[in-house]
Amino acid sequence: MPRILIVEDEDIIRSAVRKLLLHAGYEVEDVGSVEEAEQNHDPDQFDLIISDLRLPGAAGTELINRAPNTPVLIMTSYASLRSAVDSMKLGAVEYIAKPFDHDEMLAAVESILARTAPSGHDRNTDATAAPENGDPASIMFGQCEPMQRVFTLIRKVAPTETTVLVQGESGTGKELVARALHLLSPRATKPLISVNCAAIPESLIESELFGHEKGAFTGAVSARTGLIEAADGGSLFLDEIGELPAEAQARLLRVLQESEIRKVGSTQSRKVNVRMIAATHRNLKAMTRTGEFREDLYYRLNVMQIRIPPLRERQSDILGLARRFLITQGNKVGRPNLNLSPEAMRALERHRWPGNVRELENAIERASILSDGDIITPSLLDLDSEGGDEYIPESLVAGNNEQLPAREPDSANDLSLEDYFQHFVLENQDRMSETELAQKLGISRKSLWERRQRLGIPRKKTSGN
Repeated sequence: MPRILIVEDEDIIRSAVRKLLLHAGYEVEDVGSVEEAEQNHDPDQFDLIISDLRLPGAAGTELINRAPNTPVLIMTSYASLRSAVDSMKLGAVEYIAKPFDHDEMLAAVESILARTAPSGHDRNTDATAAPENGDPASIMFGQCEPMQRVFTLIRKVAPTETTVLVQGESGTGKELVARALHLLSPRATKPLISVNCAAIPESLIESELFGHEKGAFTGAVSARTGLIEAADGGSLFLDEIGELPAEAQARLLRVLQESEIRKVGSTQSRKVNVRMIAATHRNLKAMTRTGEFREDLYYRLNVMQIRIPPLRERQSDILGLARRFLITQGNKVGRPNLNLSPEAMRALERHRWPGNVRELENAIERASILSDGDIITPSLLDLDSEGGDEYIPESLVAGNNEQLPAREPDSANDLSLEDYFQHFVLENQDRMSETELAQKLGISRKSLWERRQRLGIPRKKTSGN
């Protein structure tokens, strides 16, 4: 049984991770600091250490040096690409950003343990050995024929160096495909760096990807390593690559053609060895015709294409996925015997799932929290509307929020939530930043971005956003 040490100073998080791992069959110890870990345990005798980055006293990354034979998974509440990259450079085997869901944590733990030896101090296996359990079926669920075809493609393509373009709607699991491709590749012991191109401000995307020299631009007070360089020897997953600005597209093309990068503000290039995996929900081929996406970059990326079917095309998988999520959420809320009523099952099968697997997971999580007993009913799932994942305040729907412009009188009863969202964003994005739009709508910036992707509303290309 693998032994795991949790180092986390927040009691709630430490307790939640401990319960999750114990239920998954691991032997778990937990402490609140690096010093406490060394006083009460020998960190190098564990199979895995899961540590918060920011701790009282020594930082979590100190455990990388103090337990050199044990892999360290770093948790960071800052969800910062920079802190994640810095941790990887110091020797962390992987990172996970808070808040994370339970499946994400378990997948990370399983993948790390799969590519390391079973004991902490006897871990002297070949560092280039392939993972023992990188099969896509162990990372993703899919019993329908379309998903079985996806699994077959992953198994064939993963061992190669081929660039892969993953296509699918938001919420279908494109990042899980990237993880499976990486874990089944000869690069599995090296980093998998994931980047959401749409979540990084346009003015910072080149610096984040390629790095920059000191003084390259205002605010560049020191040189920084880019994410592509951080992935050297491993894999780079570029999610929503259709959102890359033109200049970054040109730089990325050079990486693919010449296997080299040049930092912003530098005159020198350096070679990198990175396996590229890109993903998008947009039609890149159509974007090349309008000039939004470089045609030469498209063909470089589209060597092998894997399409993830939307959940509405995976009818036979819906209940299987729901049951998996129900087990996870039931354990999370302390009710492991949660079950779906027959009516709830029919409701799940009838729903169109515009938000795909992510929407299904959210529905199950919401129902698990709201349930007073062990039976999930249709009312708890709240699937009456065809809306997405985000909450929109009633004041927004009614048009009585003083901060928002009133609807046209003749359209007040005709616009759906999706219609009103689109109307409001298109009408106000010229004068509002993304932060201001999100605040007016009563949602987070991430939710604003996800809804933009679902409705096909591009961001206004200004540095203010």
